[in-house]
Amino acid sequence: MNKLHEKPCALITGATSGIGAAFANRLAQDGFDLILHGRKQKELTERAKILEESYHTKVEIILAELSQTEEIKKVEERIKSLDRLDMLINNAGYWEPGYLWERSPESLEAMIMVHSVAPIKFIRAALPHMLEQKSGDIINVSSIGAYLNMATTENYGASKAYLINLTESLHVSLMGTGIRVQALIPGFTVTNFHSRLGADFTKEQKKWLQPEDVVDKSLRGLEKAQVLCIPGFKRRLIVKLFKALPRRLFYKMMHAIGEKSKKKWDEIQKS
Repeated sequence: MNKLHEKPCALITGATSGIGAAFANRLAQDGFDLILHGRKQKELTERAKILEESYHTKVEIILAELSQTEEIKKVEERIKSLDRLDMLINNAGYWEPGYLWERSPESLEAMIMVHSVAPIKFIRAALPHMLEQKSGDIINVSSIGAYLNMATTENYGASKAYLINLTESLHVSLMGTGIRVQALIPGFTVTNFHSRLGADFTKEQKKWLQPEDVVDKSLRGLEKAQVLCIPGFKRRLIVKLFKALPRRLFYKMMHAIGEKSKKKWDEIQKS
């Protein structure tokens, strides 16, 4: 049994930076004890120390590479061992540029493990306790890319779309249990995720969301039982627009946008 958490407890994957780190900051401020997952020990340890000192909360870290079965199991077993878990946030994710046929089969499988296999295993591990206590929140961080079937994002978009479908099905299954689920579907956000891909925030920052804004909209949406949360009016409008387009026109647009994105990435790689 876990005797560490007398306060509400949240486990966040991919908590080293970006949206995951913003969730950690917000929940620590709101009085949660935290279990933070990541891959970089130094950064995660420093974040845990800052949170403990700033908010007088208890923070545990778990280092795991979620593209590997045994590493997933490490987190899964930790979840099962808890006597209390009030919130599970499946946030870990990444994107690799390039067409599907340019990626190795191993890298394609790794992305599916991180985006799809790990979240469903963690949810399965968390649900028995949540059902027993008749409460709990699960947030699955997807992406607006799940709706934009662009060239070069084939595997990324599909694995993120899985999270949306999973979340909606879980919502239906869990009605009346006291457990709330949400698929958080952010668009462009100022994070290391995008900076590693060459985003120039000096030009784009005014157009992009801050991680703290994404988290605020997610948690406010959760309180309103919002199952699909797309932060930002413009982003919601974009999704509706693309859904309404004739598919032939939609496919041409996605091809053009993907080609432009790949060209930009190729230029960054050469520089």
